[in-house]
Amino acid sequence: MDIPLNDTAANVNRNVSRPPPPPRHAAGVTPACVLITGASGGIGHELAVRYARPGCTLILWGRDKSRLQATAAACEARGARTHLRALDLSDGEAAITAFREDDTSTPFDTVILCAGLSDMKRQADRTERAEDVLRLALVNYATPAALTMAAAERMQARNGGAICLIGSVAAFHDLPFAAGYGGSKAGLARFASSARIALAPLGVRVTLVAPGFVDTPMSQRIIGPRPFLVSPARAARHIMAAIARNQGECVFPWPFRVLRLIDRLTPRPLRDRIMARIDADQKPTA
Repeated sequence: MDIPLNDTAANVNRNVSRPPPPPRHAAGVTPACVLITGASGGIGHELAVRYARPGCTLILWGRDKSRLQATAAACEARGARTHLRALDLSDGEAAITAFREDDTSTPFDTVILCAGLSDMKRQADRTERAEDVLRLALVNYATPAALTMAAAERMQARNGGAICLIGSVAAFHDLPFAAGYGGSKAGLARFASSARIALAPLGVRVTLVAPGFVDTPMSQRIIGPRPFLVSPARAARHIMAAIARNQGECVFPWPFRVLRLIDRLTPRPLRDRIMARIDADQKPTA
């Protein structure tokens, strides 16, 4: 449940001394060409390093060029080839054009849409800023959804592929302090479940991953507890395993699966009263 307007990516341990074993698709095919958005840090950086190996090409997208180059260096140290692209996913049409250019030069078999933004209303504010809500919708929902279909269009002509969308457990709860963020992730979750059904006959596998709190600078802005906090490395392991199993939906850590069930079973009037009483706040952007 990352909350604070920033890259879903963030700084992580860049120790590259011992590469992990190569990941494999559900069909038993080792990914050869992987696109990762949000690869300049955090979960995206960790995924890139873990997929890196000789014979693998990684196309890495991110907003921060210098951090993206650091990720590329870590991947190349493991023997992977890398191609970098610095761009802002709030420009959806530019992202679609960039995707088609990169896929034409190096066709992807795996696409991981990890980039995202997060934000919440500070206690001093009466409402969320309209501009922030718009950008959350574009980066967290509209552009990933469009890129999913751009990828599916290409993959179905190549007998399939894997697409993973990184959402949030915030999608499953009514968060009055983060309506824009939660709403954008809820839209992504519904899109992912629908796209999985639609694209399965074409051989295109769609996975939605909904993590709880991941220890990145983004979640570190939250004032208060971050229950069941996981590291970016652990999050990356969950994501890679879900893709390899062709898992439709992966929610972690497990207590958030229980909370989701409780939320469903709680009568709405009571649920609304509980959510309205949550005292949530965040530090201002540096």
